[in-house]
Amino acid sequence: MKTTTTTPDLLDAVLDSDNLRRAWVRVKANRGAPGIDGVTCEDFPAWSRSHWPALRQQIESGRYQPQAVRRVEIPKPAGGSRLLGIPTVMDRVIQQAIAQVLTPLFEPGFSDSSFGFRPGRNAHQAIRQVQGFVKDGYRWAVDLDLARFFDTVNHDLLMARLARVFTDRRLLALIGRYLRAGVLVGGHQFEPSEVGTPQGGPLSPLLANVLLDALDTELHRRGHRFARYADDVVILVRSQRAGERVMHSLTHFLQHRLRLTVNPAKSRVALMSDCTFLSFTVKGKKIRWTDKALLNFKHRVRKLTGRSWGVSMDYRLKKLAQYLRGWLGYFGISQYYRPVPELDEWIRRRVRMCYWKQWRWARTKIRNMLNLGVALKAAIQHGVSSLSYWRMARTPVTQQAMSNAWLKEQGLLSVKDLWCKAQGYSA
Repeated sequence: MKTTTTTPDLLDAVLDSDNLRRAWVRVKANRGAPGIDGVTCEDFPAWSRSHWPALRQQIESGRYQPQAVRRVEIPKPAGGSRLLGIPTVMDRVIQQAIAQVLTPLFEPGFSDSSFGFRPGRNAHQAIRQVQGFVKDGYRWAVDLDLARFFDTVNHDLLMARLARVFTDRRLLALIGRYLRAGVLVGGHQFEPSEVGTPQGGPLSPLLANVLLDALDTELHRRGHRFARYADDVVILVRSQRAGERVMHSLTHFLQHRLRLTVNPAKSRVALMSDCTFLSFTVKGKKIRWTDKALLNFKHRVRKLTGRSWGVSMDYRLKKLAQYLRGWLGYFGISQYYRPVPELDEWIRRRVRMCYWKQWRWARTKIRNMLNLGVALKAAIQHGVSSLSYWRMARTPVTQQAMSNAWLKEQGLLSVKDLWCKAQGYSA
Protein backbone atom coordinates (compact mmCIF):
# COMPACT_ATOMS: atom_id res chain seq x y z
CA MET A 1 0.00 0.00 0.00
CA LYS A 2 1.37 3.39 -0.96
CA THR A 3 1.71 6.20 1.58
CA THR A 4 1.14 9.92 1.18
CA THR A 5 0.83 13.03 3.33
CA THR A 6 -0.55 15.46 0.75
CA THR A 7 -4.31 15.06 1.21
CA PRO A 8 -5.41 17.50 3.94
CA ASP A 9 -8.79 18.50 2.42
CA LEU A 10 -10.44 15.24 1.43
CA LEU A 11 -13.60 15.98 3.42
CA ASP A 12 -14.30 18.89 1.08
CA ALA A 13 -14.11 16.47 -1.85
CA VAL A 14 -16.49 14.10 -0.05
CA LEU A 15 -19.02 16.90 0.47
CA ASP A 16 -18.71 18.20 -3.08
CA SER A 17 -22.20 18.44 -4.59
CA ASP A 18 -21.31 16.38 -7.68
CA ASN A 19 -19.77 13.65 -5.53
CA LEU A 20 -22.82 13.57 -3.27
CA ARG A 21 -25.13 13.45 -6.27
CA ARG A 22 -23.28 10.42 -7.67
CA ALA A 23 -23.40 8.79 -4.24
CA TRP A 24 -27.17 9.26 -4.03
CA VAL A 25 -27.63 7.74 -7.50
CA ARG A 26 -25.71 4.62 -6.37
CA VAL A 27 -27.64 4.32 -3.09
CA LYS A 28 -30.98 4.81 -4.84
CA ALA A 29 -30.11 2.15 -7.45
CA ASN A 30 -29.39 -0.39 -4.69
CA ARG A 31 -32.91 0.05 -3.28
CA GLY A 32 -31.94 -0.75 0.27
CA ALA A 33 -34.29 -0.95 3.24
CA PRO A 34 -34.62 2.02 5.62
CA GLY A 35 -32.41 2.39 8.67
CA ILE A 36 -33.48 3.03 12.24
CA ASP A 37 -35.01 6.43 11.36
CA GLY A 38 -37.52 4.81 8.99
CA VAL A 39 -36.65 7.12 6.08
CA THR A 40 -36.94 5.21 2.80
CA CYS A 41 -35.18 5.93 -0.48
CA GLU A 42 -38.48 7.29 -1.79
CA ASP A 43 -38.77 9.68 1.18
CA PHE A 44 -35.13 10.74 1.15
CA PRO A 45 -35.11 13.58 -1.44
CA ALA A 46 -37.78 15.53 0.43
CA TRP A 47 -36.26 14.65 3.82
CA SER A 48 -32.77 15.74 2.80
CA ARG A 49 -33.89 19.15 1.50
CA SER A 50 -34.93 20.17 5.00
CA HIS A 51 -32.20 18.36 6.98
CA TRP A 52 -29.05 18.43 4.85
CA PRO A 53 -27.87 22.04 5.48
CA ALA A 54 -27.69 21.46 9.25
CA LEU A 55 -26.14 18.01 8.82
CA ARG A 56 -23.47 19.39 6.51
CA GLN A 57 -22.50 21.98 9.08
CA GLN A 58 -22.24 19.26 11.72
CA ILE A 59 -20.00 17.14 9.46
CA GLU A 60 -17.71 20.07 8.63
CA SER A 61 -17.38 21.03 12.28
CA GLY A 62 -16.81 17.46 13.45
CA ARG A 63 -20.04 17.32 15.47
CA TYR A 64 -21.95 14.87 13.25
CA GLN A 65 -22.78 11.58 14.91
CA PRO A 66 -23.85 8.77 12.56
CA GLN A 67 -26.91 6.84 13.67
CA ALA A 68 -26.65 3.23 14.78
CA VAL A 69 -27.18 0.63 12.09
CA ARG A 70 -30.27 -1.59 12.13
CA ARG A 71 -29.31 -5.24 12.48
CA VAL A 72 -31.05 -7.80 10.31
CA GLU A 73 -30.40 -11.51 9.87
CA ILE A 74 -30.15 -12.86 6.33
CA PRO A 75 -30.74 -16.62 6.06
CA LYS A 76 -27.92 -18.61 4.44
CA PRO A 77 -28.85 -21.26 1.85
CA ALA A 78 -27.08 -23.93 3.88
CA GLY A 79 -28.66 -22.90 7.16
CA GLY A 80 -27.84 -20.33 9.79
CA SER A 81 -27.84 -16.62 9.14
CA ARG A 82 -25.57 -13.72 8.28
CA LEU A 83 -25.77 -10.52 10.31
CA LEU A 84 -26.09 -7.33 8.28
CA GLY A 85 -26.14 -3.76 9.50
CA ILE A 86 -28.40 -1.36 7.60
CA PRO A 87 -27.39 2.30 8.00
CA THR A 88 -29.88 5.09 7.44
CA VAL A 89 -30.20 6.32 3.86
CA MET A 90 -28.40 9.52 4.86
CA ASP A 91 -25.47 7.60 6.29
CA ARG A 92 -25.38 5.33 3.25
CA VAL A 93 -25.08 8.37 0.99
CA ILE A 94 -22.26 9.82 3.12
CA GLN A 95 -20.44 6.48 3.25
CA GLN A 96 -20.78 6.06 -0.50
CA ALA A 97 -19.44 9.59 -1.00
CA ILE A 98 -16.44 8.74 1.20
CA ALA A 99 -15.82 5.51 -0.71
CA GLN A 100 -15.88 7.36 -4.05
CA VAL A 101 -13.16 9.73 -2.86
CA LEU A 102 -10.97 7.15 -1.12
CA THR A 103 -11.11 4.37 -3.71
CA PRO A 104 -8.86 6.15 -6.24
CA LEU A 105 -6.32 6.73 -3.47
CA PHE A 106 -6.14 3.10 -2.34
CA GLU A 107 -6.77 1.20 -5.58
CA PRO A 108 -3.29 1.68 -7.14
CA GLY A 109 -1.67 0.14 -4.07
CA PHE A 110 -3.86 -2.93 -3.77
CA SER A 111 -2.62 -6.36 -4.82
CA ASP A 112 -3.34 -7.81 -8.26
CA SER A 113 -4.42 -10.96 -6.41
CA SER A 114 -7.25 -9.13 -4.60
CA PHE A 115 -10.55 -9.32 -6.49
CA GLY A 116 -13.40 -8.53 -4.12
CA PHE A 117 -15.35 -5.24 -4.27
CA ARG A 118 -12.90 -3.54 -6.58
CA PRO A 119 -13.53 -1.71 -9.87
CA GLY A 120 -13.05 -3.94 -12.90
CA ARG A 121 -12.49 -7.08 -10.81
CA ASN A 122 -14.79 -9.97 -10.03
CA ALA A 123 -15.08 -13.50 -8.69
CA HIS A 124 -14.61 -15.09 -12.12
CA GLN A 125 -11.16 -13.55 -12.39
CA ALA A 126 -10.31 -14.88 -8.93
CA ILE A 127 -11.26 -18.49 -9.67
CA ARG A 128 -9.54 -18.36 -13.06
CA GLN A 129 -6.35 -17.22 -11.33
CA VAL A 130 -6.64 -20.21 -8.99
CA GLN A 131 -7.16 -22.44 -12.03
CA GLY A 132 -3.96 -21.05 -13.55
CA PHE A 133 -1.98 -21.91 -10.43
CA VAL A 134 -3.37 -25.45 -10.46
CA LYS A 135 -2.34 -25.85 -14.09
CA ASP A 136 1.17 -24.76 -13.09
CA GLY A 137 1.38 -27.61 -10.58
CA TYR A 138 0.24 -25.85 -7.40
CA ARG A 139 -2.51 -28.32 -6.57
CA TRP A 140 -2.56 -28.07 -2.77
CA ALA A 141 -4.70 -25.34 -1.22
CA VAL A 142 -4.38 -23.56 2.09
CA ASP A 143 -8.03 -22.72 2.69
CA LEU A 144 -8.17 -20.04 5.39
CA ASP A 145 -11.45 -19.11 7.04
CA LEU A 146 -11.44 -15.88 9.04
CA ALA A 147 -13.94 -16.27 11.86
CA ARG A 148 -16.54 -13.46 11.84
CA PHE A 149 -14.15 -11.17 10.01
CA PHE A 150 -16.42 -8.13 9.61
CA ASP A 151 -17.41 -8.34 13.29
CA THR A 152 -13.82 -8.49 14.58
CA VAL A 153 -11.93 -5.83 12.60
CA ASN A 154 -9.67 -3.95 14.99
CA HIS A 155 -10.45 -0.23 14.74
CA ASP A 156 -7.00 1.00 15.78
CA LEU A 157 -5.20 -1.11 13.18
CA LEU A 158 -7.66 -0.08 10.47
CA MET A 159 -7.43 3.63 11.30
CA ALA A 160 -3.64 3.42 11.32
CA ARG A 161 -3.64 1.93 7.81
CA LEU A 162 -6.03 4.63 6.59
CA ALA A 163 -3.77 7.33 8.07
CA ARG A 164 -0.81 5.97 6.08
CA VAL A 165 -2.53 7.05 2.85
CA PHE A 166 -4.34 10.29 3.75
CA THR A 167 -4.05 12.81 6.55
CA ASP A 168 -7.36 14.67 6.61
CA ARG A 169 -8.11 14.49 10.33
CA ARG A 170 -11.74 15.51 9.89
CA LEU A 171 -12.36 12.63 7.48
CA LEU A 172 -10.43 10.17 9.65
CA ALA A 173 -12.52 11.22 12.65
CA LEU A 174 -15.75 10.83 10.66
CA ILE A 175 -14.80 7.31 9.58
CA GLY A 176 -13.93 6.50 13.18
CA ARG A 177 -17.39 7.63 14.27
CA TYR A 178 -18.96 5.38 11.64
CA LEU A 179 -16.99 2.43 12.99
CA ARG A 180 -18.19 3.18 16.52
CA ALA A 181 -21.81 4.06 15.61
CA GLY A 182 -23.16 0.90 17.22
CA VAL A 183 -25.96 -1.48 16.33
CA LEU A 184 -29.66 -1.45 17.17
CA VAL A 185 -30.87 -5.02 17.74
CA GLY A 186 -34.54 -5.89 17.69
CA GLY A 187 -35.55 -2.26 17.35
CA HIS A 188 -34.72 -1.29 20.93
CA GLN A 189 -31.46 -2.80 22.24
CA PHE A 190 -28.35 -0.72 21.48
CA GLU A 191 -25.01 -2.49 21.26
CA PRO A 192 -21.78 -0.47 21.03
CA SER A 193 -19.30 -1.41 18.32
CA GLU A 194 -15.82 -1.32 19.79
CA VAL A 195 -14.57 -3.64 17.04
CA GLY A 196 -15.83 -4.59 13.60
CA THR A 197 -17.23 -2.93 10.52
CA PRO A 198 -20.85 -4.00 9.93
CA GLN A 199 -21.66 -5.67 6.65
CA GLY A 200 -24.23 -3.66 4.72
CA GLY A 201 -22.68 -0.20 4.57
CA PRO A 202 -21.15 1.09 1.30
CA LEU A 203 -17.85 1.86 3.03
CA SER A 204 -17.32 -1.57 4.66
CA PRO A 205 -15.95 -3.40 1.56
CA LEU A 206 -13.26 -0.77 1.01
CA LEU A 207 -12.30 -0.79 4.70
CA ALA A 208 -12.04 -4.58 4.62
CA ASN A 209 -9.68 -4.41 1.65
CA VAL A 210 -7.61 -1.73 3.38
CA LEU A 211 -7.02 -3.97 6.40
CA LEU A 212 -6.53 -7.22 4.48
CA ASP A 213 -4.08 -5.55 2.12
CA ALA A 214 -1.60 -6.19 4.92
CA LEU A 215 -2.21 -9.93 4.42
CA ASP A 216 -1.76 -9.56 0.66
CA THR A 217 1.52 -7.74 1.19
CA GLU A 218 2.79 -10.48 3.50
CA LEU A 219 1.81 -13.21 1.03
CA HIS A 220 3.61 -11.41 -1.80
CA ARG A 221 6.67 -10.92 0.41
CA ARG A 222 6.81 -14.67 0.98
CA GLY A 223 6.37 -15.38 -2.73
CA HIS A 224 3.06 -17.20 -2.41
CA ARG A 225 0.49 -17.73 -5.15
CA PHE A 226 -2.96 -16.81 -3.91
CA ALA A 227 -6.31 -15.23 -4.67
CA ARG A 228 -8.42 -13.21 -2.25
CA TYR A 229 -12.01 -12.07 -2.54
CA ALA A 230 -12.85 -9.88 0.48
CA ASP A 231 -12.21 -12.16 3.49
CA ASP A 232 -12.20 -15.35 1.39
CA VAL A 233 -8.60 -16.32 0.61
CA VAL A 234 -6.91 -19.43 -0.79
CA ILE A 235 -3.14 -19.97 -1.12
CA LEU A 236 -1.83 -22.55 -3.60
CA VAL A 237 1.31 -24.60 -2.87
CA ARG A 238 2.98 -27.70 -4.33
CA SER A 239 2.71 -30.12 -1.41
CA GLN A 240 0.72 -30.90 1.69
CA ARG A 241 3.77 -30.38 3.87
CA ALA A 242 4.33 -26.90 2.44
CA GLY A 243 0.66 -26.13 2.96
CA GLU A 244 0.77 -27.09 6.61
CA ARG A 245 3.79 -24.82 7.16
CA VAL A 246 1.97 -21.95 5.46
CA MET A 247 -1.19 -22.56 7.47
CA HIS A 248 0.74 -22.46 10.75
CA SER A 249 2.73 -19.30 9.96
CA LEU A 250 -0.21 -17.39 8.48
CA THR A 251 -2.44 -18.24 11.43
CA HIS A 252 0.22 -16.72 13.69
CA PHE A 253 0.50 -13.66 11.43
CA LEU A 254 -3.24 -13.03 11.31
CA GLN A 255 -3.75 -13.45 15.02
CA HIS A 256 -0.77 -11.43 16.20
CA ARG A 257 -0.34 -8.81 13.47
CA LEU A 258 -3.92 -8.18 12.36
CA ARG A 259 -5.73 -9.48 15.47
CA LEU A 260 -7.98 -11.68 13.38
CA THR A 261 -9.03 -15.21 14.29
CA VAL A 262 -8.61 -18.18 11.97
CA ASN A 263 -11.46 -20.66 12.35
CA PRO A 264 -9.71 -24.06 12.75
CA ALA A 265 -12.93 -25.98 12.12
CA LYS A 266 -13.35 -24.47 8.65
CA SER A 267 -9.70 -23.96 7.67
CA ARG A 268 -7.66 -26.79 6.19
CA VAL A 269 -4.91 -27.91 3.83
CA ALA A 270 -6.22 -30.11 1.03
CA LEU A 271 -6.06 -30.68 -2.69
CA MET A 272 -7.78 -27.87 -4.53
CA SER A 273 -10.11 -30.44 -6.06
CA ASP A 274 -11.44 -31.06 -2.54
CA CYS A 275 -11.73 -27.37 -1.63
CA THR A 276 -14.20 -24.68 -2.62
CA PHE A 277 -13.55 -21.05 -3.44
CA LEU A 278 -16.41 -18.65 -4.22
CA SER A 279 -18.70 -21.69 -4.72
CA PHE A 280 -16.35 -23.21 -7.31
CA THR A 281 -13.67 -25.85 -7.26
CA VAL A 282 -10.97 -26.92 -9.72
CA LYS A 283 -11.03 -30.61 -10.59
CA GLY A 284 -8.21 -31.73 -12.83
CA LYS A 285 -7.57 -28.44 -14.53
CA LYS A 286 -11.19 -27.43 -15.05
CA ILE A 287 -13.45 -25.09 -13.10
CA ARG A 288 -16.64 -26.65 -11.74
CA TRP A 289 -19.50 -25.39 -9.65
CA THR A 290 -19.67 -27.14 -6.29
CA ASP A 291 -22.18 -29.80 -5.28
CA LYS A 292 -23.51 -27.39 -2.68
CA ALA A 293 -24.11 -24.71 -5.35
CA LEU A 294 -26.03 -27.23 -7.44
CA LEU A 295 -28.13 -28.32 -4.47
CA ASN A 296 -29.00 -24.68 -3.72
CA PHE A 297 -29.91 -24.19 -7.39
CA LYS A 298 -32.27 -27.15 -7.37
CA HIS A 299 -33.82 -26.02 -4.10
CA ARG A 300 -34.61 -22.61 -5.59
CA VAL A 301 -35.96 -24.06 -8.84
CA ARG A 302 -38.24 -26.38 -6.87
CA LYS A 303 -39.71 -23.34 -5.14
CA LEU A 304 -40.20 -21.50 -8.42
CA THR A 305 -41.87 -24.57 -9.95
CA GLY A 306 -43.83 -25.63 -6.89
CA ARG A 307 -47.35 -26.82 -7.67
CA SER A 308 -48.84 -24.96 -4.72
CA TRP A 309 -47.52 -21.54 -5.77
CA GLY A 310 -50.71 -19.86 -6.89
CA VAL A 311 -49.40 -17.61 -9.66
CA SER A 312 -49.94 -17.51 -13.41
CA MET A 313 -47.62 -19.51 -15.63
CA ASP A 314 -46.48 -16.30 -17.32
CA TYR A 315 -45.35 -14.88 -13.99
CA ARG A 316 -43.78 -18.18 -12.93
CA LEU A 317 -41.78 -18.46 -16.15
CA LYS A 318 -40.71 -14.82 -15.84
CA LYS A 319 -39.33 -15.34 -12.32
CA LEU A 320 -37.73 -18.62 -13.35
CA ALA A 321 -36.05 -16.92 -16.32
CA GLN A 322 -34.69 -14.19 -14.05
CA TYR A 323 -33.22 -16.76 -11.71
CA LEU A 324 -31.72 -18.91 -14.48
CA ARG A 325 -30.08 -15.88 -16.13
CA GLY A 326 -28.60 -14.77 -12.83
CA TRP A 327 -27.40 -18.21 -11.78
CA LEU A 328 -25.85 -19.10 -15.14
CA GLY A 329 -24.42 -15.59 -15.37
CA TYR A 330 -22.30 -16.51 -12.37
CA PHE A 331 -21.95 -20.30 -12.50
CA GLY A 332 -21.87 -20.58 -16.29
CA ILE A 333 -18.06 -20.48 -16.27
CA SER A 334 -18.14 -24.05 -14.92
CA GLN A 335 -16.48 -26.22 -17.56
CA TYR A 336 -18.34 -29.39 -16.54
CA TYR A 337 -20.99 -30.03 -19.21
CA ARG A 338 -22.40 -33.41 -18.12
CA PRO A 339 -25.12 -32.15 -15.70
CA VAL A 340 -26.32 -29.38 -18.04
CA PRO A 341 -28.67 -31.43 -20.30
CA GLU A 342 -29.98 -33.28 -17.25
CA LEU A 343 -30.88 -29.98 -15.59
CA ASP A 344 -32.77 -28.89 -18.70
CA GLU A 345 -34.73 -32.14 -18.77
CA TRP A 346 -35.53 -31.88 -15.06
CA ILE A 347 -36.69 -28.25 -15.29
CA ARG A 348 -38.87 -28.97 -18.33
CA ARG A 349 -40.52 -31.83 -16.48
CA ARG A 350 -41.24 -29.59 -13.50
CA VAL A 351 -42.75 -26.91 -15.75
CA ARG A 352 -44.92 -29.50 -17.52
CA MET A 353 -46.08 -30.61 -14.08
CA CYS A 354 -47.08 -27.02 -13.27
CA TYR A 355 -49.08 -26.72 -16.48
CA TRP A 356 -50.80 -30.06 -15.79
CA LYS A 357 -51.73 -28.92 -12.28
CA GLN A 358 -52.96 -25.56 -13.55
CA TRP A 359 -55.20 -27.17 -16.16
CA ARG A 360 -56.76 -29.04 -13.22
CA TRP A 361 -60.03 -30.37 -14.68
CA ALA A 362 -60.15 -33.31 -17.08
CA ARG A 363 -62.14 -31.28 -19.59
CA THR A 364 -59.51 -28.51 -19.55
CA LYS A 365 -56.66 -30.99 -19.92
CA ILE A 366 -58.32 -32.71 -22.87
CA ARG A 367 -59.10 -29.42 -24.61
CA ASN A 368 -55.56 -28.08 -24.20
CA MET A 369 -53.98 -31.32 -25.37
CA LEU A 370 -56.20 -31.39 -28.45
CA ASN A 371 -55.18 -27.80 -29.19
CA LEU A 372 -51.54 -28.89 -28.92
CA GLY A 373 -51.97 -31.64 -31.50
CA VAL A 374 -52.64 -34.74 -29.39
CA ALA A 375 -55.00 -37.34 -30.85
CA LEU A 376 -58.48 -37.46 -29.28
CA LYS A 377 -58.12 -40.96 -27.79
CA ALA A 378 -54.76 -40.19 -26.18
CA ALA A 379 -56.01 -36.82 -24.93
CA ILE A 380 -59.00 -38.45 -23.21
CA GLN A 381 -56.89 -41.24 -21.70
CA HIS A 382 -54.46 -38.73 -20.21
CA GLY A 383 -57.09 -36.19 -19.26
CA VAL A 384 -58.92 -38.66 -17.01
CA SER A 385 -55.78 -40.38 -15.68
CA SER A 386 -55.34 -40.59 -11.89
CA LEU A 387 -51.54 -40.67 -12.08
CA SER A 388 -49.65 -38.03 -10.09
CA TYR A 389 -48.78 -34.68 -11.67
CA TRP A 390 -45.09 -35.59 -11.55
CA ARG A 391 -45.59 -38.90 -13.36
CA MET A 392 -47.91 -37.38 -15.95
CA ALA A 393 -45.27 -34.74 -16.71
CA ARG A 394 -43.02 -37.45 -18.12
CA THR A 395 -45.38 -39.44 -20.33
CA PRO A 396 -44.66 -39.40 -24.09
CA VAL A 397 -48.01 -37.78 -24.82
CA THR A 398 -47.54 -34.83 -22.44
CA GLN A 399 -44.01 -34.39 -23.77
CA GLN A 400 -45.43 -34.39 -27.29
CA ALA A 401 -48.07 -31.82 -26.35
CA MET A 402 -45.79 -29.59 -24.30
CA SER A 403 -42.77 -30.05 -26.51
CA ASN A 404 -39.41 -28.42 -25.86
CA ALA A 405 -40.11 -25.95 -28.66
CA TRP A 406 -43.53 -25.10 -27.22
CA LEU A 407 -42.10 -24.54 -23.75
CA LYS A 408 -39.50 -22.24 -25.26
CA GLU A 409 -42.26 -20.24 -26.94
CA GLN A 410 -43.95 -19.84 -23.55
CA GLY A 411 -40.75 -18.29 -22.16
CA LEU A 412 -38.85 -21.21 -20.62
CA LEU A 413 -35.11 -20.64 -20.93
CA SER A 414 -32.63 -23.42 -21.62
CA VAL A 415 -29.82 -24.06 -19.16
CA LYS A 416 -27.77 -25.43 -22.05
CA ASP A 417 -28.23 -22.25 -24.12
CA LEU A 418 -27.26 -20.04 -21.18
CA TRP A 419 -24.26 -22.25 -20.35
CA CYS A 420 -23.04 -22.21 -23.97
CA LYS A 421 -23.37 -18.43 -24.04
CA ALA A 422 -21.33 -18.14 -20.84
CA GLN A 423 -18.69 -20.42 -22.37
CA GLY A 424 -18.51 -18.21 -25.44
CA TYR A 425 -19.92 -20.45 -28.14
CA SER A 426 -23.33 -21.23 -29.64
CA ALA A 427 -25.48 -24.10 -28.40
